[in-house]
This record gives sequence, structure tokens and C-alpha cells, in this order.
Amino acid sequence: MKTCAVMQPYLFPYIGYYQLVNASDVFIVYDDVTFIKRSFINRNSILANGESKRFSLPVMGASQNVLIQNLDYAPADKLIKTIQHSYSKAPYYQDVIELIANVFTCENRNIAKLNEQSIRMVFDYLGIKKQIVFASELDYDRAANRADRLIALSKMHDCQHYINSPGGKELYDKKYFDKQGIKLSFIESKIAPYTQLSKEFVPYLSMIDILMNCSKEEIIKMLSNYELS
Repeated sequence: MKTCAVMQPYLFPYIGYYQLVNASDVFIVYDDVTFIKRSFINRNSILANGESKRFSLPVMGASQNVLIQNLDYAPADKLIKTIQHSYSKAPYYQDVIELIANVFTCENRNIAKLNEQSIRMVFDYLGIKKQIVFASELDYDRAANRADRLIALSKMHDCQHYINSPGGKELYDKKYFDKQGIKLSFIESKIAPYTQLSKEFVPYLSMIDILMNCSKEEIIKMLSNYELS
């Protein structure tokens, strides 16, 4: 059964987002919806001096009345220096810092494109091929309700199984999807502790923290640490 997942583009999100991408055969970047301020679209958290520290990449002309696809990032020089300073002693720093910096300095400053690179880069680094497409480049009824849009996007890619984040449990009805010929599942992420640059484990950090502290083999194992319900 071919699977599909749809999600707004986040910037180096936590492992659960990557698990959702990994669980899908086709991952659709939902960039033709409005930007949400104070969300994970342009911010997340890393470890700095052993404590969780929020980082954000400024968005030029940020507004909740503008589609994600129409917004661009400001330069990220200061943020890159913060990451370098925070993780210079991490075991896999030399392996990934250039890859991470290349995403933040991407010539295309479009939010959706840069965030997609922060997802694709990880899978490329791990040697995992994923089909990732942008909703803005697809022809479907954007005026339909939320559920019907997801169903249409799934069918467009010949997917019979749609996977959503846990937050969708209050929004979507499995029976409704089933009547449209689509199985609906929700992903339940499991966060396994790993060695960090801190005394106590801090969960739900940006994928940057995992890349800096874990081997490729460990990360691949983490990507499959979820359940579908």
C-alpha cells in the first residue's frame, strides 16, 4: 500500500518530523498555506552550554496573511556561528557542520525551498532516497476542505494510505477517509535517549542535535522508532 504524508515545511525539525517523512512513500511539502508566526516553520531548539536554546531564522515580511511559498529568509550568518560554537566538541561535528551550513546559506532564500533542503539533506546524508514534492507545484482544488485536500493529494500520487501527525486526531475522521478509498493513520513518535553534550537528556530538539551526536546507523534506527495507529 503506497503511503503519503503532507506537512508544512519546518526548519531542521525534531526527529518526529523525519519519522513522518521516512514512513511515507511520497512526502508533500505543504507550502501553499499561510505562514504561521511563532511556529516551527522558522525556528527550533538546540543545546547550548548543556541547555535547550531556541533559535530562529528571521523571515522577511513575515505575516500570517502570506502563503509560505511567497516568503523568504534573511541571511543566517549569526545563527551558523551559534551552531558552530555550541557543537564544536560534538563527535560528528566535522561530518555534518558543512552540510548544515550549506542549508542555512542556500542561495534560494525561499522558506519552503530552504526548509525542504533541511529535510532532504538529512536523508541524502543517510543514503536514503525519498520522493519529496511541493504542494504549490501541484494542480488540485485548494478551495476544498482540509480533509478533501489531503485525500486529493494522496490520490494524485496513487497513494491508498495517508499518514498524519498526532495533532490531526482532532481534525480528521478515519471513516471519512475510508469512504474516499484512503486509509488514515496517525504516527506516534518514540524518542529514544542518546548521548548529548549535557548531563541530562533533553528531548524534542532540532535534528541538528542528533546529527551532531549520533552516527548514521544510530539515526537510521531512530527514524523507524514509531508506531502507526
